[in-house]
Amino acid sequence: MKRTIMILCLLAAMVACVSQKPAAEAWVKVEGNKFIDPQGNEIVFRGLCFSDPVKLVSDGQWTERYFAEAAAWGANIVRFAVHPSNINSMGWDATFEAMDQGIEWAKQHGMYVIMDWHSIGNLKEAKFTNPMYNTDLEETFKFWRTVADRYKDEPAVALYEVFNEPTVTGENTGECTWEEWKGLQEQIIDTIRVYNPNAVCICAGFDWAYDLRPVATMPIERENIGYVSHPYPMKRHQPWEEQWEADFGYVADTYPVICTEIGFCLENEKGAHIPVISTEVYGEHITKYFEKKGISFTVWCFDTDWSPTLIDDWNFTPSTQGRFFKKYLQEAAGKVSADE
Repeated sequence: MKRTIMILCLLAAMVACVSQKPAAEAWVKVEGNKFIDPQGNEIVFRGLCFSDPVKLVSDGQWTERYFAEAAAWGANIVRFAVHPSNINSMGWDATFEAMDQGIEWAKQHGMYVIMDWHSIGNLKEAKFTNPMYNTDLEETFKFWRTVADRYKDEPAVALYEVFNEPTVTGENTGECTWEEWKGLQEQIIDTIRVYNPNAVCICAGFDWAYDLRPVATMPIERENIGYVSHPYPMKRHQPWEEQWEADFGYVADTYPVICTEIGFCLENEKGAHIPVISTEVYGEHITKYFEKKGISFTVWCFDTDWSPTLIDDWNFTPSTQGRFFKKYLQEAAGKVSADE
């Protein structure tokens, strides 16, 4: 009898252990050219880019209030832009503890999270556009091993953005072919999948994550992935749509696409710089184009300092683009009527 009870207890413990781990059905996944939610429905992500968890902790703004405001704007996803310099300055343990709390706040307010390794430059040659982005292959693999293992049972961390903005043109960033970059991304994806086979990985092209033309002939050879573009207004001259279609939009006919950075500011506004200077006309065109193509997006940047900013102060007063995108996101989320 004692032996039977012990066996039953052991079986119960095993069942409890298994039940604590989310099944594959609990995760966002890719089917064809769509992101699919755990209920089996297409989900279009529309959300906000956070500046950086470490910066926000330093500013005293990594709070439940911050996440509640993002949700109130209508975001269904938020992007954690993790800069190599910042995670090293605050320490990996402290940074991940802060992100643990952030993920809980996101969940409380019904939002998913994009985890973004936020560097700019050539990962193959470890040449970057600014010291704040300095990293290397060893650290990049370490980051993704840590993320994948830590959040392997956390479906709220829906998208793993492999590398923020690959670029090999100008700024002394060296050379890297698309074939080489494709291979590196596949290695990172394989590493992530060792720890979290459910992770949806999203992959960017060159030209500061704008150009996805090579995907037409040489796509990433992995399942459950999407593609990233950052179509800021000055990447191309008006009219934009035909050029967007050729440069990245055509990919959305075959794979999910999420533009993890869009945004604009007026020429005379704080932080105005190439390639983000424009007006609400850009906002109208890019959102209509995304609707037509079923493209997801997050707007840069839900911060008072990093331009183009969405807010002017920590009372969350919207900037010019903030007013446009807040209204758009709220309408898309059904939080306000289009007539308001």
